[in-house]
This record gives sequence, structure tokens and C-alpha cells, in this order.
Amino acid sequence: MPHDVMSPPPLDVDVLVVGAGLSGVDAACRLATTTHGVTWAVVEARAATGGTWDLFRYPGARSDSDMYTLGFPFRPWRGPASFAPAEEILRYIRDTADEYGVTGRIHLGQRVTRAAWSSADRRWTVTVRTGDGELLEHRARFVYVATGYYAYDSGHVVDFPGCADFAGTLVHPQQWPADLDVTGRRVVVIGSGATAVTLVPALVEQGAAHVTMLQRSPGYVAALPSTDGLADLARRALPERAAHALVRGKNVALSTLSYRFLRRFPDAGRRVLRRRLVDRLPGGWPVDTHFAPRYDPWDQRIAVAPDGDLLDVLGGPRADVVTATIDRFVPEGIRLDGGEVLPADVVVTATGLRLEFGGGAELVVDGETVQVPTRHVYKGCMLSDVPNLVLAVGYTNASWTLRADLTARWFCRLLRHLRRHGRTVAVPRWDGTGGAERPLLGLTSGYIRRGEHLLPTQGTRRPWLVVQNYVADLVATRLGRLDDGVLELR
Repeated sequence: MPHDVMSPPPLDVDVLVVGAGLSGVDAACRLATTTHGVTWAVVEARAATGGTWDLFRYPGARSDSDMYTLGFPFRPWRGPASFAPAEEILRYIRDTADEYGVTGRIHLGQRVTRAAWSSADRRWTVTVRTGDGELLEHRARFVYVATGYYAYDSGHVVDFPGCADFAGTLVHPQQWPADLDVTGRRVVVIGSGATAVTLVPALVEQGAAHVTMLQRSPGYVAALPSTDGLADLARRALPERAAHALVRGKNVALSTLSYRFLRRFPDAGRRVLRRRLVDRLPGGWPVDTHFAPRYDPWDQRIAVAPDGDLLDVLGGPRADVVTATIDRFVPEGIRLDGGEVLPADVVVTATGLRLEFGGGAELVVDGETVQVPTRHVYKGCMLSDVPNLVLAVGYTNASWTLRADLTARWFCRLLRHLRRHGRTVAVPRWDGTGGAERPLLGLTSGYIRRGEHLLPTQGTRRPWLVVQNYVADLVATRLGRLDDGVLELR
């Protein structure tokens, strides 16, 4: 580092928030407005705020949850689209951070590499590496981990046979080149998840000659309106916050009911989802070949196509779906197991995320490294036998922010409770009464199965059971006892 450049100072705060995406900004706003007298700061590994919404730059990147629930409950979403493009979401996050005084407390370019708890000091020492390679040690009473559960450095990369032989351009959505031009080119998108469903219509719109979605197995797709008629009406008739609360409540209710219906009556759910696709696609289109999964609805997330954009392009001449397995790459494209070659000038490997806990940081308690997969999650937001550490983990069946905001509110409530009772430490104690161990994320998606061994587990009984139900969590986090005999307060 040049001698005339000062090193950033170490921090000594009550709460250190790790991550400046949706969850981190949400937590910081809650700290700013509900915990007066508590000192806090945010560290962010990247050189910009926004998390996911600054990272993903692939064409058409957007939310796959409606913005009335993905957005912050305390700052109404004012955009016209329910499923907003990434750039609008990013602007919304940054504007919120500015409005609530969070931006000035975010320290960019500081990647947490280690967090060590000392029971003697009742403090965390958090080691960060700056963009210049310097190591800093921050101190905090609490660490709030808002890094999500996937790695930002790279996605899941499949080493397909023959990749080096391919004469065209190979790209992963997580590292999308800013100068990639698909105009007049043949594109194959490998994958069937939300990213692939988003990319196919966007690439057609950008002028690709033809786009093929190549999937190993079918997934569920649902066409939903890109705008909310009730939201438009409510904005005209009600004050802004009241309108936002009304639409948010309506969307929570609809998503909860539809999820419960699909899980309880999977066969009926399959028929409903299939009928909607049949009605939208041209007559004779092979729905059962490409959109009839072997698994039940919500074993994996259902991909959303706003206004049916994916279905529209699949019904035309410039896009199609191929359900098959890959034999190998060849210079002119991809050869399938059946011998057919899909010609391609560009191949996009939308093969999923790579799971990672806490941004890859090492956790240490009193000199002992915490083996995260051996720990259990308390109330969906703390690790068993790890003091003063809180995790923001969103829902798998609804908007991420719904659960993340409940965690932030519960955490602020915990801080106020500790202060009133003259206590400084909170640690959940696992005593084996939580029931059988289960994976933290209850989906069967490939990227989750590949990385679930890296994550903590949940139980089958509360408070160790992660309930995928906003209303139940709302009651538990707002009204449930803090001193419940499981959370040790001292």
C-alpha cells in the first residue's frame, strides 16, 4: 500500500453486519430505527453494495419473487413491475440505504476471513482482508451474517467432456462478459432453473438467431402477470404505506395458500400447472416432454415467467427446449447422448450456484473451530452453541426478504431485551430434544443437494425446526418468549 494512503481503521461496535445486499441493508435499517444507543457497522466483501443484484449482469436478470414481498416492508416498492429487473432492484436497495443512513456505515472491500469468539472478553474478533490485501481486526459484541448461502466468486461449473474443443464462446451467468454480443448467433443455454428461464426470452430479445434451452430433466414453469392490478388500484385510493401493506398482505396470503395446496395435493397441482401451460402454448406443443417433472411441485422452486415471456418465445420460431443429456462438446456445438448435435456459437452454462456458509469465513469459539455442518439452527437464525451470532436466511418457498426481515426484527428485539436485563450474551443450547436432523434447505434442487453438507442442519421440532410459513414465523418472532429455556442469556 502506498505510504500516503491511510489504512482503514479497525471497528469496535456492538453489532457488525456482514454483507450489504438485501438482508444486510434490511438489518442495518432495523438497527438504525429500533435500537437507539446500539453501535453498528456493515462490512461488504465486494466494492459495491447490492449483493445479488449488483453481482448478476446477465441479460434479463430480475426477481423471481414479487417486489411487494421481496422489497422492504418499511419502504414501499414504487416500481410498476411486480417482477423487477435487477437494475431497478439495485437502485431500490441503494436508495433505501441512503434514506435510512446506512450507506455511510458500510465499509466496502472488506472480506471476512475469520470470526473468533472469546467468552472471557464476550466479544467477536472479526478478521477482514481489504482489497489491498491488508488484514484488519474488528471487534463486535454480535455478528449478523447476511451473506446468503451461495458463493459470489464463482457458480457451479460442470467440467463437460470436450469443453476445450468448442470453437465458440462459453460463459457462466455469474461472470457474464459486458461485451458479449449475441446478435445473429446461435445460443444454447444449459439448465432449466430460474436463470435459464430468464435468459432464453432475454437473448431472443437481444437478437440471437436462435436460442435452445437444453435441460437434463424437466422443471415446473408458471406464467404470472408482471404487474399487479390491485397495487395500481390501491396506490390511487390509499396512502402509500397502506397500499403497500395491503398488496404485501395479499401476496403473502396467495403465495402461502398456493404453496400449501401444491404440497398437500401434488397430483392436482401438477394438473393445474400443466393446464396453464397447455392453454398458453401452441396446440400440439410437447408439454409433457419438457415441463412434466418427475418430482412434486415445490420439491424444487417453481420458475416464474412474467407475462409468460418464456412461453411466448417457445411458441415462436427462434427458441426451443431440448430435454436430453450431454455426451460431449464438439467444435460446432454440443453432441447429445443420442448423437444429435446442437449447433452453437455461444453456450451458457446456467448450471446453478455453489453453496457457501458465511462467505467462506472460518468460525472459532474459544479457540475451537466451529464445524458448521454439525450445528443446528435455532429459530432459523442462530447456530447451536455459538454465542452472539445471527444468520439471515430467507424462505425457499417465498420471498427471501420476508424471512430475513423477521430475523432482523427478532434480533433487534433480542438486543433490547438483553439491555433491559443487563445481559450481553445469547447462545442457543442444543440438548437433543429437537428431533431428527434434516437438511436446512428443504429443496431437492441440484445445487442444494451438492452443497447441503456445508450447511448447518435443522430438527423436526421447534425451535429447531425451520418453518416455511411467514404467518407462523411472524407470530413466533414477535410474540414468542426470548427466555425460552433453550436460548441461554447471560
